[in-house]
Amino acid sequence: MKKQALLFIFVLFLLHGAGQIDKSRILTGADQTDRYFPILRGKRIAIVANPTSQIAGVPLVDSLLHSGIRIVKVFGPEHGFRGNASAGVTVGDSRDPMTGIPIVSLYGKKSIPSREDLQDVDLVVFDIQDVGARFFTYIITLQHVMQACADFHKPMMVLDRPNPNGYYVDGPVLEDSLRSGVGLQPIPIVHGMTLGELAKMINGEGWLSNKVKCDLKIITLMNYTHASVYVLPVPPSPNLNTQLAVQLYPSLCLFEGTVISLGRGTRQPFTMLGAPLLAGKYEYSFKPVSIPGMSEHPLYQDSVCYGLNFSNTDFESLRRKKQIDLHWLSEFYNAFPDKKIFFDASRNNKIGNFDKLAGTTMLRKQISEEASEKSIRQSWEPALSRFKSKRKKYLLYPE
Repeated sequence: MKKQALLFIFVLFLLHGAGQIDKSRILTGADQTDRYFPILRGKRIAIVANPTSQIAGVPLVDSLLHSGIRIVKVFGPEHGFRGNASAGVTVGDSRDPMTGIPIVSLYGKKSIPSREDLQDVDLVVFDIQDVGARFFTYIITLQHVMQACADFHKPMMVLDRPNPNGYYVDGPVLEDSLRSGVGLQPIPIVHGMTLGELAKMINGEGWLSNKVKCDLKIITLMNYTHASVYVLPVPPSPNLNTQLAVQLYPSLCLFEGTVISLGRGTRQPFTMLGAPLLAGKYEYSFKPVSIPGMSEHPLYQDSVCYGLNFSNTDFESLRRKKQIDLHWLSEFYNAFPDKKIFFDASRNNKIGNFDKLAGTTMLRKQISEEASEKSIRQSWEPALSRFKSKRKKYLLYPE
């Protein structure tokens, strides 16, 4: 414990010392301890956190404990508080073996904190890294926690973090009939907002049930704009373990609703696409295997898949495009020999059907009918332009 305390003191020294030397370095909300530690002291704190919740490499929960702040519980999202659960796997309540703090899972029997969960809490702190895509489940957790805090009259603090895909907005806006566990807010696939900005929008647009408002405080970023290049210091989830995967995620995750593997079961998922039935049509191949804590029982386990490898994709070219790539979806649909089963999500471990991921029933039909990319993009209007206009009211950082 003494060694950990010394490490924490060293981290604070780095933060404040480096901050004086490098005025341009992006500082997350969590990094700026002088802005929120005084607010937390003397209160019973609940933390919504995962492995991305860090202060300069030290887990946020550990840092708060070492500074004398009282944490009464942790709420864990998908993959769990320590991030060792595979995608879509139910996570149960537990007790953190490192700190002894009770962990209440929000990705198991319930997704929203109960009155009982919050009765011994004075303030809820939310600190999780997002990647800027509607189907990344942490933004759903954000709204659920805001709902509980509003319903049970508990204030909530968001320690904001950069959005690595915050430099563009694109995709169909979610249709109300397709709200699900992979899409809750009426936003496009790529929303171009930080979690702090999105929390403001959830409040401002009345998206919480019964139009209640969450008592919200946001610890904003320093030296960040939506054009900033931000390399994530910690993988946001077990299967988004490279910066390239994070950039490709908004385009490739749509394949979760098809029979195409995205490389789950390899060490670099979301950087490849393929299926066994594409043998002879593509030279590149990979074989998914079960990887505990990352991809257990992946699609096409122990079978050779043939397709494309994006590991050499130019990072800057993705940023310049500022669009979801629809070409790959059309290409793989046209190449797949049995088009009747292409959108059969039940063959893909039921991660989520295509329409729910897309947020619309139209895209599946458009790909099936070989519609042009121009006509597909036109069909996203005027909803997409309305969202872009609405979004501007809630931005905390320059574009």
